[in-house]
Amino acid sequence: MMIADDMDFDPPPPPRRPFFRRKRVLIPLALVIMIVVGFLLLLTPDTDRAAMIAKYSGPAGAFVDGPAGQRIHYRDQGKRGDRAIILIHGANASLHTWEPMVERLGETYRVVTLDLPGHGLTGATPDTDYSAQGMMDAVDVVAAKLGLDHFVLGGNSMGGWVSWRYALAQPDRVDALLLIDAAGMPLRRGEKRPESNVGFRVLEYPFGRWLATRVTPRTLVEQSLRGSIEKQEIVDDAMIDRYWELLRFPGNRAATVLRARMDREPAMAARVGEIAAPTLILFGDRDRIINPTAAKTFNERIAGSEVAMLPGIGHLPMEEAPDATAAAITDFIKRRLADPSRANPETR
Repeated sequence: MMIADDMDFDPPPPPRRPFFRRKRVLIPLALVIMIVVGFLLLLTPDTDRAAMIAKYSGPAGAFVDGPAGQRIHYRDQGKRGDRAIILIHGANASLHTWEPMVERLGETYRVVTLDLPGHGLTGATPDTDYSAQGMMDAVDVVAAKLGLDHFVLGGNSMGGWVSWRYALAQPDRVDALLLIDAAGMPLRRGEKRPESNVGFRVLEYPFGRWLATRVTPRTLVEQSLRGSIEKQEIVDDAMIDRYWELLRFPGNRAATVLRARMDREPAMAARVGEIAAPTLILFGDRDRIINPTAAKTFNERIAGSEVAMLPGIGHLPMEEAPDATAAAITDFIKRRLADPSRANPETR
């Protein structure tokens, strides 16, 4: 019998060291810790209510209590001796967006602006009603406080949607309608929806909506703002800070998420033809949030309406081209509302 030499056999592998088992556990654990720490570092808390009111309300700012327990922030400015105009801002904006119009229109008209529920210094509303009806109720509260039975009503973007919905719901109160890059019209045949800005895209996904109530970096707000406009030179640090801080006003981020999931009632667009008030449709032709062709759709559906298209202007004409916007509004009101008997008795 032959006995093989020990050197003919491969030595058995050494036992696997515990270190390698720990490594498989420690690396994923370290990644989880890094993600958690990164998330905690990115968390952006709500701003302080009192500090924001002190900073952004201003001497013209006032509050009125609404029936649902909300405190609606508004400003009543301009000339008391003539017609009143109520202006409604868009999504995630505030009444500050109208200050260029107040400066220009206020010499002739009484100009009322307000922060819609879930926006600006109004903040959250206890009944969480951020529907068109909830927004229209806020307009009614402010109008009642100021004794305005009827008025010119104007809005930008979502505020334009609220404005034409209001004109349908309460036609006797709307002397004229100003639709400034207004939302609510369907896409035209063969048309694609604009890519929108980064802020709105985040809200399209459940995780994005969850994240939006907790993480709101200033850079994201700046990107969203710049993605909405064409005239980039109007954006400065103060403007970015205002949008960022007011978005984080208590309740506003949660309201933004609720609005993102809200039924916008698209079928209502078929009823805009019922609007009888003189209507000015003003759009920037470089709007990247709402297709400028929506102006044509509004014009086709609202009898007697007029269109003013501003070249080289984006989604916020009242801030990007305040002189041209104010001039178009003034000319329209003077031509279409020449009868002084339609002016509100409280403003004459």
